[in-house]
Amino acid sequence: MKCLKKTVLIRMLAVWLSAGLCVLSVTGCDLGADISDTPAAASVDSVKGGRLEATQLFTRRDLTQTADTRQATHITVTDGQEISVTEAGIYVISGHASDATVVIQAGSDDIVQLVLDNVSITNRDTPCIYSKKAHKVFITLTGDNRLFVNHRFAAGVSSHIDGAVYSKTDLTCNGTGSLAVNSSENGIVCKDDLRITGGTYTVTAAANAIRANDSVRIAGGSFTLTAGTDGIHAENNDDDTLGYLYIGGGRFTVQAGDDALHATSVLQIDRGELEITAGEGMEATDIQINDGTLLLHARDDGINAAHKSKSYTPTVEINGGSVTILMDSGDGDAIDSNGNIVINGGDIAITAGSSFDYDGVARFSGGKITVNGQQLSAIPSPSSGGSH
Repeated sequence: MKCLKKTVLIRMLAVWLSAGLCVLSVTGCDLGADISDTPAAASVDSVKGGRLEATQLFTRRDLTQTADTRQATHITVTDGQEISVTEAGIYVISGHASDATVVIQAGSDDIVQLVLDNVSITNRDTPCIYSKKAHKVFITLTGDNRLFVNHRFAAGVSSHIDGAVYSKTDLTCNGTGSLAVNSSENGIVCKDDLRITGGTYTVTAAANAIRANDSVRIAGGSFTLTAGTDGIHAENNDDDTLGYLYIGGGRFTVQAGDDALHATSVLQIDRGELEITAGEGMEATDIQINDGTLLLHARDDGINAAHKSKSYTPTVEINGGSVTILMDSGDGDAIDSNGNIVINGGDIAITAGSSFDYDGVARFSGGKITVNGQQLSAIPSPSSGGSH
């Protein structure tokens, strides 16, 4: 596909006097139409009976870990620069800079793909990448990349822009490289759907490491998350059918001051290796674990199904995988549901003063439950949970 213009138009438009940033407007070839962004039904395994169907959560382009950069626009960041991306296309970002921001303000039908190629940006109080408008944005990793914000974020006019990566649009993160994010507030923020399918992420944040409004969907990748509040947080205050978290693969090491994994509606784990140290291991209204290897070390509850969404009944359902829960001494429960607990399979090993607590019904039809070294034949009643 040929570009409409053989050369990239780069114009110095203005000086942003209030922040002292040069504004660079960049347009490039629209390669988005050449890459399928259709559902990836043939590329993703979906667990039967899952609340969320993986084949509907990711597109083929989400799962493609490299970008065709033969006709891409190449940009080198410099100190004090705002780079404005206004059209669909593939943009390769490289270089080292301070007080620089890549701002995406494209058309509502435009797909923008940023390829981070050994880029390093350190800012005081503004995002390093800020997606204001587009149909969808991709951040594809190659090489080693660093995005740091080391002071409190500047107050926004209509909302608080409080992430080192901040997107008001659908955002997909993928690639074969790595991304280190360090933030005085949140690490990666998406106000829509956030998909992560590949790459290595090391996120240290005073608040949430990864946060999205409608959903967080993870198909793969490696994650080391250190958060003052939640490790991965999905919450929608306007529609409680949304705010869900799906994990279909990947390796996770999460240390969080509050919840390691938090969702308003559904939290579903189909695959993956998770090692968690947190106040609570995971909290949502409907929690379903179908497979994977989970090691949870919690101070409060290990797994907590609470009344976060009126659209679902609080339920903890375990159908497979290996779940190990180590509880600190205190009032917390290893598995706590404000509704029901259903165990159909899996290997569950609990070390705790209180193993199970629930307000509804408990059903154990398969799998293995071991509490404090003793194998159980039934889920203990809440009143006896502290002695099992």
